[in-house]
Amino acid sequence: MKLEGANVLLTGASGGIGVAIARALHARGASLKLTGRRLQALEQLAGELGAEALVADLSKRGDVARLIEAAGDADVLIANAALPASGHLLELEQTQIDTMLDVNLRAPIELARAVAPNMVARGRGHIVLISSLSGKAAAPATAIYSATKFGLRGFAHAARADLRSSGVGVSVVLPGFIREAGMFADTGVTLPRGVGTSSPEEVAAAVVVAIERDRAELSVAPVGMRVGASIAAVAPELAARVQRLMGGAALARTVSDRQRPKRPEH
Repeated sequence: MKLEGANVLLTGASGGIGVAIARALHARGASLKLTGRRLQALEQLAGELGAEALVADLSKRGDVARLIEAAGDADVLIANAALPASGHLLELEQTQIDTMLDVNLRAPIELARAVAPNMVARGRGHIVLISSLSGKAAAPATAIYSATKFGLRGFAHAARADLRSSGVGVSVVLPGFIREAGMFADTGVTLPRGVGTSSPEEVAAAVVVAIERDRAELSVAPVGMRVGASIAAVAPELAARVQRLMGGAALARTVSDRQRPKRPEH
């Protein structure tokens, strides 16, 4: 579908990848409703793009309900908001896990389910879910994060099948390590030689392609990482051994340690 003139609801717009997505959509002529938790950053971006700012915390059911009400005329939903959700399984309290699941998985599903009927009635619309290569390949200290990203990927493909004949498309975008902005970039971790990164603008470009060309799934990462994730999806134990040998397991634990301050309170 064409983005020019389309009404778009974008979650997670106040930082990281969301800013790049918002600018890319604005450049294609979309009318934006931007949501996020950080008021100042959100209002600054909304002012730049002539968009509407909606402050919301997706861990709060009432805030999700407000977004659903505001998104009644949405032609496009982009569920981008997420928490790092990292940490060794035995380190996390159940209250923290609940918040991670609410923000990363439950809220995107609830929003998608809520906006879909009006899209179907109009015979036009698109839903984009931002997952991760962690939705194909698991690593230590990412049990909950991977659960949410595997879940989003599965939901996207099944929802796409449900809506196939309705005129509404569903896509899932799977970024790898993103430099310059976002959850990984914020850790300041240096990747091993040969492990590449992508930019927020590349993720934004993939979102545009997903909508305009109705693509089911797009991965945003260097070729080696995309191949590795695909192998992990069909041979997880082999991939885990290779990951340990190449230092990937230690890297995952380091990233988790750096993200510890961003975990939900318990």
